[in-house]
Amino acid sequence: MSAWIHMIPLEEATGTVRDAYELAKTPSGTVDNVMRAHSLRPHTMVGHLKLYRSVLHHPENSLPLWFLEAVGVYTSLLNECVYSYTHHFANMQRLLEDPQRSKVIEEALRDQVPERAFTGKELALIRYTGKLTLTPGKISEQDLLDAREAGASDGEILEVNQVCAYFCYSNRTLNGLGVQLGEDAIGFYKE
Repeated sequence: MSAWIHMIPLEEATGTVRDAYELAKTPSGTVDNVMRAHSLRPHTMVGHLKLYRSVLHHPENSLPLWFLEAVGVYTSLLNECVYSYTHHFANMQRLLEDPQRSKVIEEALRDQVPERAFTGKELALIRYTGKLTLTPGKISEQDLLDAREAGASDGEILEVNQVCAYFCYSNRTLNGLGVQLGEDAIGFYKE
């Protein structure tokens, strides 16, 4: 079982579900369970997909994609979402092309000691991610001032805010419906 709710199999999809699955296909030609979990309400699948692509894969983002993936990884670790962590850590590793750096980042984020892997603007943005994930009601203007003082622009702060917020949404969808990796091809990118 790949989720605690029914997911329409690809081969049985018709109409709007089939259309949504076509939109959600990965470069490897599969539909990940994170999208299949929406099959009973395909309009939410389309919305989820649009949100995901706009916050993480939009060409107008200025932060490096590997770093945005790291934001998703940290959010997912803090939310204990194995599904998103597994996919997006694999993406981050592929994008970094530096196994040692990836290992240092993973260990630092798992231990909630991001200063072991990040400095400057990246560290301020990762700290903001941690606070926004765990204690969103305690975010203050000072958190943004700290990121600005470390060199982050308001646009970059917004990018991190939106990636973190997206992963909180996705993590709760996945954890709340018991969505498992199952037969997913891990990561968004082709090998």
